[in-house]
Amino acid sequence: MCGIAGYISTNLITEQKLRQAALLMQHRGPDAGGFYFSENKAVGLAHRRLSILDLSTAANQPMFSADGRYCIVFNGEVYNFRELKNQLADKGASLKTTSDTEVILKLFIEKGSSCFAVMNGMFAFAIYDLQQQVLTLCRDHLGIKPLFLYQDDGTIIFASELKVIKSMMGNGLSVNRHAIPYFLHFGFIPAPLTIYDKTTKFPSAYYTQISVAKVLSLNGNGECVPFWKIENVIREVAVSNEVIAKKELKTLLFDAVQKQLISDVPIGTFLSGGVDSSLVTAIAAELSGANKIKTFSIAIEDKKYNESKYALQVATHLQTEHHEFKVNEKEVLQLVHTFISTYDEPFADSSAFPAMMVSRLAKQHVTVALSGDGGDELFYGYGMYQWAKRLSSPYWQLIKDPLFSASRLLGSKYQRIGNMFGYQDKKNIISHIFSQEQYNFSEKELLQLLVTDKFNFAEINTLPATGRILSETERQSLWDLKYYLQDDLLTKVDRASMQYSLETRVPLLDYRLVEFACNLDEKLKIKHGDMKYLLKQVLYDYVPKKIFARPKRGFSIPLSRWLKTDLKYLLDLYTSEQVINKYNIVSFNIVNNLKQKYLKGTDYLFNKLWLIIVLHWWLEENNISNGG
Repeated sequence: MCGIAGYISTNLITEQKLRQAALLMQHRGPDAGGFYFSENKAVGLAHRRLSILDLSTAANQPMFSADGRYCIVFNGEVYNFRELKNQLADKGASLKTTSDTEVILKLFIEKGSSCFAVMNGMFAFAIYDLQQQVLTLCRDHLGIKPLFLYQDDGTIIFASELKVIKSMMGNGLSVNRHAIPYFLHFGFIPAPLTIYDKTTKFPSAYYTQISVAKVLSLNGNGECVPFWKIENVIREVAVSNEVIAKKELKTLLFDAVQKQLISDVPIGTFLSGGVDSSLVTAIAAELSGANKIKTFSIAIEDKKYNESKYALQVATHLQTEHHEFKVNEKEVLQLVHTFISTYDEPFADSSAFPAMMVSRLAKQHVTVALSGDGGDELFYGYGMYQWAKRLSSPYWQLIKDPLFSASRLLGSKYQRIGNMFGYQDKKNIISHIFSQEQYNFSEKELLQLLVTDKFNFAEINTLPATGRILSETERQSLWDLKYYLQDDLLTKVDRASMQYSLETRVPLLDYRLVEFACNLDEKLKIKHGDMKYLLKQVLYDYVPKKIFARPKRGFSIPLSRWLKTDLKYLLDLYTSEQVINKYNIVSFNIVNNLKQKYLKGTDYLFNKLWLIIVLHWWLEENNISNGG
């Protein structure tokens, strides 16, 4: 796990700018740093290293091929690098290090872009061909590792974090107001958008090859080409035999975890006590044998959100070396000042705070931690999947308007539920279900809230054709895999862990497991109302079922209460008339009305207010003039 950056530019970007900007991602790689600059300084590459495999200086980057023609900067891990290395050795290749970086570079030299699809891991990298003067950029199958790209006439900049691009561009970036409605609807900015104009999130499972000569002569920046498409792996017939499916799932899980336990530094797991993290931990413990696996969890003082006792039960059963960190408002307050700078653009997932805290705890003991992210999206662990099925029924469509109207006359609980029925038609139903499950602004509300910005969510609700006709539940899950997982959950974990120079790995997102889950009959994902059914059947082979006989809770903090106590100053400041009117993005009257209702007891409105807070907090912190 590292940080990478680079540029192609005539004179806008200089060597000094790249060197200074690279320091901003030192947290991603505190162990070593390196640079490459072409003779005319038109091309520059930067790398910050967090040493995980082959701790010697021989594995530092930028790394060059033996003949000096190719240069690579790489962020991430390729877990099947040993198999790939053996394939290279069979062909007579000789490698000087035990790192995966050298394997990637050698594979690329041997096979070109065709090698990307067989790399099993999380990665974002740049390879520069000094002879042909071509820069290749690539990002992993699921977008686990971040990669941002700035493009303008005569200039290309890429980086692991937006702050690096911002630093190199100085005042040359403007706010992309087109992204703001998406943020208020989702709580994150979906790819390819970022908060800045001319700056995008590089697409996952794609690569591009950029000619330096064409960039410098303003004749193009290169086309993005897919090396894997999730829609292409969805087969005509789903697997429905439970015995066969469970056997295959267990085999894939063990192989994925085993590959991701390979490390030359201490390793552990995040353990919340939920199904996904418990399964990853159970398999890791099984594979580790007599060597106790280290586990990490947090205990939130609010009993409603505290699941630490379940994590402890799992840890005790598996006999792990367990570490627990207690969280209260005071602990959150210590992190508040770093929140905006950590995430670089408006990002409203408040579980980022406990993610940062557990990462800080884990870093005291390990350099790598395994996480359970991906299980909910792959095996149906969210209530929104039930809603997708429910709202697809003609019966519910007939009575949705009366139900929505009736809910307005009832208490806050029923108003919140009633919001699910507050959509005009089904064309944008996927994003509507997601937004209301998260308590965000609906399309109807955005039409009233936004002062001038227009939006159209039709494109993001359009999913590609697949090998079989998907149910509404399957479509909701596919949308989550493409957007929510990549641009919220994985973003949250990457920034939170890398803030403390901790590498986080996600075994459930081994692309082979993703392909398996996409071809698993949904009746084995939800069976007799039991969500994540098949995943649980594997888990119960190692951990008692009774530990998980409770309602699901997310990895979150009691933000609804805290915004009325120690964090109320954020509410008061960033929803004030002065700040709201300064940027003229949203209506102060509507924001103030929401605020008054919330303070009087309509607690579920807290997340809408949090969206407003984060947006204006980011604008203020970044000294944005009138939001543009």
